[in-house]
Amino acid sequence: MNIAVIKESYPGERRVALVPAVVPALTKIGCHVQIEAGAGAAAGFVDDAYRAAGAEVVADRSQLVQQADVLLQVRVVGSSGGDLGDTGSASAEQDDLALVRDPLVVVGLCDPLGNPQAVRELAERGVTLFALELLPRITRAQSLDALSSMATISGYKAVLLAANHLPKLFPLMMTAAGTLTAAKVFVIGAGVAGLQAIASARRLGAVVQAYDVRPAVKEQVESLRAKFVEMPLETGDAEDAGGYAKQLGEEFYRRQRDLMAKVVANSDVCITTAAIPGKPSPRLITAEAVRGMSPGSVIIDLAAERGGNCELTKANEVVVEHGVTILGPTNLPSEVPNHASQMLANNMTNFVKLFARDGRFHLNLNDEVVRETLAAYRGEVMHPRVRELLGLEPLKKPDPNKPPIDHLAG
Repeated sequence: MNIAVIKESYPGERRVALVPAVVPALTKIGCHVQIEAGAGAAAGFVDDAYRAAGAEVVADRSQLVQQADVLLQVRVVGSSGGDLGDTGSASAEQDDLALVRDPLVVVGLCDPLGNPQAVRELAERGVTLFALELLPRITRAQSLDALSSMATISGYKAVLLAANHLPKLFPLMMTAAGTLTAAKVFVIGAGVAGLQAIASARRLGAVVQAYDVRPAVKEQVESLRAKFVEMPLETGDAEDAGGYAKQLGEEFYRRQRDLMAKVVANSDVCITTAAIPGKPSPRLITAEAVRGMSPGSVIIDLAAERGGNCELTKANEVVVEHGVTILGPTNLPSEVPNHASQMLANNMTNFVKLFARDGRFHLNLNDEVVRETLAAYRGEVMHPRVRELLGLEPLKKPDPNKPPIDHLAG
């Protein structure tokens, strides 16, 4: 079975789907790894390192994809939603789309809930697509969880961005020139990115507070020596079956904004991470709340890709309003491409091991992880939520008594 990795064509994407260190694990299970020349260079992984690990380096991108049984990508081809930034990038993506075909298997991040049309297009081309965003939040899938890996990096990097833009130091310092008070950081959303932001801000010496609509995360926040901000709000069932925060009513968000404005006003840094899969980001910080912050304060909005948690956020831009600097980065992991690629490559390798045995591809729809991440197969959009977004009728559930499917003879 040929596993191929191509250089990412998404603008500014510096990560690579596989690193040299994981190649031996794939060859051991009967896979032949091919990588496009220069695919790992931006992340610090040179072609010779891949060759030394047992991979074949191929210069011809078209040949590489056409020979592949499985294509591993950070951002799956066609998943940009048309926002490619320039004509050349759009043209490159169309060229890549023209290369994919039945029975190619594609694994990567493709924003299936935010851009379901991309899943449909790949399905129409006969591609078998595994969307890593759809991975179920179960213990067995933790080593495959690319979203959590990338969120860890985003949370860490967000704190460094804040520290770089804040005209203050983070830690308390007692010097001969006087005492410098510690910066006050407020983290909104205590998921993986939020918890990493809390830990990183604490390591830099800041005084940290955090809030989440899910009361269950209070213990996790306090274990990182941060204060959990409690608000007199009825959250009800604020968590879905996958462990993500659910979208709540507008009245709830209105009251939440009013209560949160007081905490925001007393903070030097706000890091917002509140995102709902497939939905616009909830607006948590209003323009009025920004006006109440001290000049020089910083907001890092990690939910910018879906509109942002702050009313004034602009994706991939730095905005200064009322003396407050607001950043809306949408791809922080790409700014730490070496470690981000290492983590992602381990997730990818563990995922491939689910279906690669003896150099063949085994599609077992009885496996919850395989079934839930399968977005497209044999011309059909497979995932129920993606089908619903596209207005398609539900598919029949697979027969649990049927044996696994050998998709490729490879």
